[in-house]
Amino acid sequence: MPSSKLVDSARSISRLAQERAEEGERERKLSRDLVEAMIEAGFFRLCVPASIGGGEADPATLIEVCEELARGDSAAGWCIAVMATAGMVAAYIPEDAAREVYGDASSVVGGVFAPRGKAVAGPDGYRVTGRWPFSSGVDHCDWVMGGCIVFEDDGPRTLESGRPDVQLALFPKHEVEVIDTWHVSGLRATGSHDIAVEDQFVPADRAASIITLSPREQRPLYAFPPFGLLALTIAGTALGIGRAAIDDLLELAGAKTPTGSTRSLAERPVTQTRIAQAEAGLLAGRAFLYDAVATAWETARDSGEVSVEQRAALRLAATHATAASATAVDVAYDLGGGTSIYETSPLQRRFRDIHAATQHMLVGPSTWELTGRLMLGLPTDIAQL
Repeated sequence: MPSSKLVDSARSISRLAQERAEEGERERKLSRDLVEAMIEAGFFRLCVPASIGGGEADPATLIEVCEELARGDSAAGWCIAVMATAGMVAAYIPEDAAREVYGDASSVVGGVFAPRGKAVAGPDGYRVTGRWPFSSGVDHCDWVMGGCIVFEDDGPRTLESGRPDVQLALFPKHEVEVIDTWHVSGLRATGSHDIAVEDQFVPADRAASIITLSPREQRPLYAFPPFGLLALTIAGTALGIGRAAIDDLLELAGAKTPTGSTRSLAERPVTQTRIAQAEAGLLAGRAFLYDAVATAWETARDSGEVSVEQRAALRLAATHATAASATAVDVAYDLGGGTSIYETSPLQRRFRDIHAATQHMLVGPSTWELTGRLMLGLPTDIAQL
């Protein structure tokens, strides 16, 4: 589907997401009709290779889809950010296995990249045991993945760099225990429960290292590192939350007269100043993000690679966009005054959701240090860049 149609579909489905947001909060998962609409639109498969029927969208389109969905409901944007990015793994495993997991147009794949599992290597695959938190959208998945440290008879398998060998293992959903842990303040409708397996066999062709191995698919999208792409989609989701919060405040400002004031909220200079500053910050963060993506995409198309310097710029842009979005939400929430704290106000949900998003390790405070070290020419572990 052309990029413009994907974004138009996201804009349309965003309205449904907004209508179902309260239900999602209450049930701690996305509504089924919303999930079905996103499956029909192909959003869960945006990073799956076209060779096996996936969307293989360019990164800017992927980010914009997440951004538009998050304007309706943060959780919808977040689930696509995480679960669409899981489609990158299809470019790393053998084609037959990729078709088994991702070949069905209605198949939804999710899981956790973090290496919280132990995979004991055998002749035909791995025996996997582990428990992974933050498996977003797991209730809607057909397949889930978990990152694992590989063990052999004499202990953890190490790479030439000395780092442990980490593999992503893919499991049919019915083989996985879902543990109800998602009792949280923000992004409640993502249903990001823990998942666990105990001594589960995973064939070798359903496991892959996305850090040390080159993708089987030599296409521009797969020149982007999966961790870096996930950071970009999280930033897109954050931008959508920031935009929605400003929209909420603009709607409120003309109708509300703060206690003790004779002027509407819109007529107060402090409102005018702060909302303009928030708008400028949000637009600047968005421009930096899309500019960094456009530069890297052009290089990926021309050379099939994204340089370390470009990867650093992408991560910096993602972290900055997320921080700028959080600032915009904070401003809108503060200006909303007492109205913001009521459940009837969407601003309280935007506030909770954005501050859940900022806790993700790929856009958190440590990423400033990561990119700063690279700028300063200091030795830096770039494995998750």
